[in-house]
Amino acid sequence: MTYVVVENCIKCKHMDCVEVCPVDCFYEGENFLVIHPDECIDCGVCEPECPAEAILPDTEDGIEKWLEINAKYSLEWPNITRQGVSPSDAAEWDGKPNKAELLSPNPGKGD
Repeated sequence: MTYVVVENCIKCKHMDCVEVCPVDCFYEGENFLVIHPDECIDCGVCEPECPAEAILPDTEDGIEKWLEINAKYSLEWPNITRQGVSPSDAAEWDGKPNKAELLSPNPGKGD
């Protein structure tokens, strides 16, 4: 099992999860975070830290698409080990539907 970052992280990117990860398996894109599935040790400490509830175990129904996204971008984006600054409008994006189309594949910080 691994944990997976899902759609609600897009444009929210709170990064509280990064601070508690004991194995530094988070990777950062422009407006989204991902977890490297082979580095995650399934401890689950990140899941309750996410205020957007955007981290789920890979055992959830319908999570396959997001597991593939996490696996792909964790190989392309830079690893992060410290909590950065969340977008100033993160609260406005929390819970908005259809954010997957806004997923920015560009690496790096920013909004």
